Amino acid sequence: MTTIIGSIFLAIGINVFLVPHHLLDGGIIGIGLIVKYIWHVKAGLTIILLSIPLYIIAWFYYRPFFYNSLHGLLFSSLMIDVFSVLRGAIVLDPILSSIIGGVLVGFGIGMMLREETSTGGTDLLAQFIARMTNWNVGIIIFLMDALIITIGSFIIDSASFLYSLIVVTVVGVVTTMLTQSKGWRHYVM
Repeated sequence: MTTIIGSIFLAIGINVFLVPHHLLDGGIIGIGLIVKYIWHVKAGLTIILLSIPLYIIAWFYYRPFFYNSLHGLLFSSLMIDVFSVLRGAIVLDPILSSIIGGVLVGFGIGMMLREETSTGGTDLLAQFIARMTNWNVGIIIFLMDALIITIGSFIIDSASFLYSLIVVTVVGVVTTMLTQSKGWRHYVM
């Protein structure tokens, strides 16, 4: 049930607040949004297709991640595409959209992580890199997100790029708050 609710928060954040302003997030979601903005394809389907190679690797080298995250990937990607009908339902200025969208995306991801599932994608890649290099996985995810946002800066204007940095920051803060040992209920009650 938590995966369903988290996926809905994630999908609303992306479709209602990020996509109308061509804002980006990091990770596989950010890559899916870049592909959507360039070729106008469904972001959720793109996320699934781009995740296939990483899930093949997980199947052979890290099965717990495969089993724990496959349903999160599939359901969150499906919700992103299903909730695309909400685009344009609420029109706010870009800075407010980047903050609210970041909170909703971070809340959705954080809820799923609390239940040891995720949207998959670049998180798995970061875990593999961390194992090979002994780097902190959080630093690797941050660097990957920065790279994705930087690549995205070539297709979005400079204002959207700056707002996307806000999105990534807010997503990171909210996700961190929800995954702290105090528990996510502490932050939402």
